[in-house]
Amino acid sequence: MTRWALLALTLAACAPRPAPQVGYRDTSRQVYSIAAFDPARISGHWEQVAGFGDACRGGSIDIGPVTHYALCLPDGVKRGEGAMTAAVPGRFDLPGVGPFWVLWADADNRTLVIGAPSGRYGLILNRDAHLPADRLQAARDLLAFSGYDVTRLVVY
Repeated sequence: MTRWALLALTLAACAPRPAPQVGYRDTSRQVYSIAAFDPARISGHWEQVAGFGDACRGGSIDIGPVTHYALCLPDGVKRGEGAMTAAVPGRFDLPGVGPFWVLWADADNRTLVIGAPSGRYGLILNRDAHLPADRLQAARDLLAFSGYDVTRLVVY
């Protein structure tokens, strides 16, 4: 091996490595919740129409003073209930799940994109089980913008 090749290998070994992807999101990318979000927009029943991982196939959540849920997360179905608390608009804590950030909502409050800043999970919720193709594409685009690997998104 020549000295130049050895030097190149040594320098390559010292180069900074990219931040590892945690879960389903590249955490070196910024993620945003909806800053001026009115929590009343999400009250009521939602069907989970997509998510990451293949441990289960869909779920639902009823958001109100006491939120009841059975959500399909990468490690299986999480069931529970409790009051969702918000530190800032669009950023909630869901008991048993953790950070529950609203990344996007369509103008008519029919579709939500929910994520965790850690990338541990991401969800697409819809008011019913039928999500039209245009809103699915918008939700996928938003997840990709937020650093999620949408090639791993499972639509139910």
